[in-house]
Amino acid sequence: MPEKFIVPQFIDKEDQILGPITVRQFLIMLVGTLLIFICYKLFNFWYFIGATVLIAAVGGTFGFVKVNGQAFHIFFINMLQTVTRPALRTWDKRPTDAELRSFMKVEAAPMVKVSTRKEAPPSSRLRDLSLVVNTGGVYKPEDEL
Repeated sequence: MPEKFIVPQFIDKEDQILGPITVRQFLIMLVGTLLIFICYKLFNFWYFIGATVLIAAVGGTFGFVKVNGQAFHIFFINMLQTVTRPALRTWDKRPTDAELRSFMKVEAAPMVKVSTRKEAPPSSRLRDLSLVVNTGGVYKPEDEL
């Protein structure tokens, strides 16, 4: 009997800690609350109200808004990557100044004299045997001596 395995389901669903609030949403709201508290201590009342509205809007957006079924922070990161990358990618391989200088410094290799005539290999027993086999016994190495 084959073994049965439990296949996990709903792996894309986040763990919820307080009702419908997930851990990610709770941490985003906690950071927003801490920023609002810091603004309360640093700013006067009207600046504090403006900063609170701004922080709550950004925190709520990043915590609770979903775009095309994915969390807003994932959408936001993808959007930033799309905006910062060039739309058209072309291959433009031009040598840099440093590469050009290194090419100019290359010294010519010394000329090596190449002989056009090959030396005949010395006679060997293996060569003689291969000639006897290839010629069907017509070649006899004893005749050359």
